[in-house]
Amino acid sequence: MRQPSAIAGSRYREEPAFRHLATLPLTSPALLAYLRERGIGGETARKECLEVRYECRGKRYYAIGFPNIAGGFELRSRYFKGCISPKSISVIRGGEKKAAVCCLFEGFMDYLSFLMLRTEPGFCLPGDGQADFIVLNSVANTAKASGMLDGYGLIYGFLDNDAAGKRAMEELVRKFGSRVRDGTPLYGECKDLNEYLVNRNPVSQAIGFTDK
Repeated sequence: MRQPSAIAGSRYREEPAFRHLATLPLTSPALLAYLRERGIGGETARKECLEVRYECRGKRYYAIGFPNIAGGFELRSRYFKGCISPKSISVIRGGEKKAAVCCLFEGFMDYLSFLMLRTEPGFCLPGDGQADFIVLNSVANTAKASGMLDGYGLIYGFLDNDAAGKRAMEELVRKFGSRVRDGTPLYGECKDLNEYLVNRNPVSQAIGFTDK
């Protein structure tokens, strides 16, 4: 897991629309309440995300911040969805060494949803229980992520159930062949993994996903 506290309070390059950026541990009751509505527990959110405070057009705002490998952030709140550039993919290592399995997500809410589902009885993490994770933060970053997927024995794609997600999955299959597994059957008719997490009935619905 990443350690947000290592960069808490740091400053990032100011963009024209976002000024006076500051990051700190995620503690806002309003942001944590929003995440709970999306099915994400506070402990998981605090490990993976930061609280980003910034100024835009003379007003102060705060949002959930999910860092990428280029120093930018995906931003989310109940009222805002955007990013602080540079926009790029996010990579989370499951251990000290590169895992044999990589799980690929379109957005960080889906990644957080996966982490929540892992805690449920009967849910099986692909592979031997260890995996690395890549969050595209946009299907436009699929090609950028492809260069980092070499070397994985299995690649599980948990992309959106829409035309763009299907095209991205097809692109991955063309490059990596049978190593790619489509994870969308897990969430059936739902738009994405987060919608599945929010809408599912934990009492009557069994959860399970294996590499078979």
